Amino acid sequence: MKKWFSLVMVSVMVFALAACSGANESGGSGDKTTWKLGHLGNEDHVWHKTAEKFAELVDEKTNGKLEIKIFPNEQLGGETEVLNSIEAGTVDMTISGETMQNWAEEAALLAVPYAFQGQDHMKKVVEGEVGGEIESAIKEKVGVTPLYYHMRAPRNLTSSKPIETPEDLNGFKMRVPNVPLFMDAWKEAGARPQVMDFSEVFTALQQKVINGQENPVDLIHSAGLYEVQKYVNRTEHVYSWIYVVVGNKQFEALDKETQKAVKEAAEEAQAYGQELFEKETAEYEKKLQDEGMEFVEVDQEAFAEAMKPAIEKSLSEEQLKLYEKILESAE
Repeated sequence: MKKWFSLVMVSVMVFALAACSGANESGGSGDKTTWKLGHLGNEDHVWHKTAEKFAELVDEKTNGKLEIKIFPNEQLGGETEVLNSIEAGTVDMTISGETMQNWAEEAALLAVPYAFQGQDHMKKVVEGEVGGEIESAIKEKVGVTPLYYHMRAPRNLTSSKPIETPEDLNGFKMRVPNVPLFMDAWKEAGARPQVMDFSEVFTALQQKVINGQENPVDLIHSAGLYEVQKYVNRTEHVYSWIYVVVGNKQFEALDKETQKAVKEAAEEAQAYGQELFEKETAEYEKKLQDEGMEFVEVDQEAFAEAMKPAIEKSLSEEQLKLYEKILESAE
């Protein structure tokens, strides 16, 4: 009797374990799959709001088969760390741009100083031949699949004194992201750039470890940099875009029907994010002015000329070909 009872209990436990394994936390087959999406923006940022919309659309289009959990504010780590975690399979999605050049050199073209003549030119490139080449390289070399992209407001230099020409950069210590091209370009223009995680920038400015940094107005605002910087200098040195990506393995683990639903949700999220972007960029500029920041007109041609030798020297032969294609597409 005891032996029979033990066999029954073992059978029940095996059945229970089998049932539990049906809900996967990351990829694979089963009744429900959960993807973790980590990014550096805060809850008010357009990336986060669009990610929430994307998650809602995915849930709706897959009838709850795929859930996307979102972790803003670098909760899962910095951009590079999250990309490594995607490869390891502990995270599934992130929002990344030129940082991916550390794996795929083509990704550097997402943010080359003074490569684009405004947002219309950039959109033409992203959705054209060059954009396709960059996406293919990211998929192959970084191991992630771009689902949709965000346009970014142009990057501007912030400071505690006006910066109008490259000559004003003499001795100017500034933070740049982990992008070698940015480092080289700003050094060539006369500044003293240093790599630093975005999460450390506010304190570094407050303690005067650095004198300034460069970012789009949305991130300048969301990071509260108006508390430690006085001027936004309209260098507009980089028009760029950033991808929302998922690990290749995670995406390929989905059945074809779910993959199609994810792509449809991504397309709709793209349109939603673009509307938010256009509306909020103007609002962020006004918010920064309301917080006391002053916008300074600068000699952009002088900055472009100052940076050009470093850009051409820094780009590899493959990158230079894409760069020249971008410049030609503006004609």
